[in-house]
Amino acid sequence: MEDTPIEALCRRTDPETSRAAASSIKPSILEGMVLEAIASFGKRGCISDEVRRLFPDLAYSSVTARYKALKDKGLIEIVALRPGDSGRLQSVMVARNGAVKP
Repeated sequence: MEDTPIEALCRRTDPETSRAAASSIKPSILEGMVLEAIASFGKRGCISDEVRRLFPDLAYSSVTARYKALKDKGLIEIVALRPGDSGRLQSVMVARNGAVKP
């Protein structure tokens, strides 16, 4: 999986500390982990609450920021809405066929 460019990880107006933080992470590794987690739910798909439960030691934003990159790369798609733990609707995500290699 190719790395997400730093420009996509922070805004031009962000302070230098944000740019440094964005440079220090390996988004392709996190994207791969999140993609595999989403794929593990199969055709039923999953919501963010379910994915985040699989990564209790990662910050909320470390997980949720990967969804857009994966969607933009065509690796996941949104297929429905389902209530989350809060009762509010969340997007149901599924991995696209071939997105995860066996």
